Amino acid sequence: MNSYFADLHIHIGRDMYNKPVKITGAKSLTLTNILQESSRNKGIDLVGVIDCHAPNVQQEIKELISEGKARELEDGGIRFEEVTLLMGSEIEIYDENCKGPIHVLCFFPNLENISLFSEWLTTKMKNITLSSQRYYGTARELQYKVKELEGIFIPAHVFTPFKSLYGKGVNQSLTEVFDPDLIDGIELGLSSDTYMADHIKELHSYTFVTNSDAHSLPKIAREYQEIIMENATFKEFHWALNEVNGRKIKQNYGMDPRLGKYHMTVCNNCFTELNPDSTICPNCESKKIIKGVSDRIQELSNVEESNRERPPYLYQVPLEYLPKLGPKTFKKLLDRFGTEMNVIHYASFEDLLEVVPESIAQSIISMREGKLHVKAGGGGKYGTVSNE
Repeated sequence: MNSYFADLHIHIGRDMYNKPVKITGAKSLTLTNILQESSRNKGIDLVGVIDCHAPNVQQEIKELISEGKARELEDGGIRFEEVTLLMGSEIEIYDENCKGPIHVLCFFPNLENISLFSEWLTTKMKNITLSSQRYYGTARELQYKVKELEGIFIPAHVFTPFKSLYGKGVNQSLTEVFDPDLIDGIELGLSSDTYMADHIKELHSYTFVTNSDAHSLPKIAREYQEIIMENATFKEFHWALNEVNGRKIKQNYGMDPRLGKYHMTVCNNCFTELNPDSTICPNCESKKIIKGVSDRIQELSNVEESNRERPPYLYQVPLEYLPKLGPKTFKKLLDRFGTEMNVIHYASFEDLLEVVPESIAQSIISMREGKLHVKAGGGGKYGTVSNE
């Protein structure tokens, strides 16, 4: 068995013809750039690009293969240099059983199957060239189609206040919308962690994944996981989600939930922190209240702890979050250690001192050990970190 780093929620900003895919995604966030950044700079072994339903993205994959730069793997996935691409799609569900829109991630083993999925989506979606589009059909119908095409189905960032399972999608239970037996895993999102999510009993049977939801190249791997598998392939990842034959998630690496944009309940106008039951802001009298993830989980909580053994959830932040670590210093670190994963996980304090000032070296070690101080975020603003 081997250990692999994986980030399974990355958007595409532009396709190979410079047409937008994820409207809010950076123009530099092309498929080829994602694969190169992940392989050469991030040190990520498995990436899930969740806009591969778009025909032009599939065309770019085919061209990479025809040019000899990529190849399809027998056990699923596309190998490019040192990284494996999992072809996925993020879809917005809002059927008659939903209280609000829900985003889900669907992954497929090969080009043939995701092409068939795209053909089917054209009958259920107004614009298949764009990301995270509204799907016109039931959630269960979507689950059945994904499974028919040998795919993986994962509800996305399930606690964020907008467009998520528990944020707006259901009152209490995922069974209001989904067939629970056709869910392969649960994506936690940036404002929650394993310990928070395990207060909800119906989630105990699922493996948790932690992903970046990257809208730009630097955001890749701001959250990720380490997976024990034989190889970085679709089949092995599917087995890891279901803990088959020793495959499993070894560790989740995520930001402290307090760094998430929606951790606290706040006024969306002036960002005053509020009680979860507030209907009006006492500071500015706005009625636009965003319920924080921590408060929403407390509402849903029905058990103290999980009945299954979870992998460790280690708090980390991307290097760009660290105080005084600018682009030039970041480049020095990559030139010396090769990839961001090497800097975060393996570079010793003494080796770091050869490249960066002591204060930055200490920040990296403190981050690795979970000792950075955190100021909580909320209402669409990220939290911040410091050494003091």
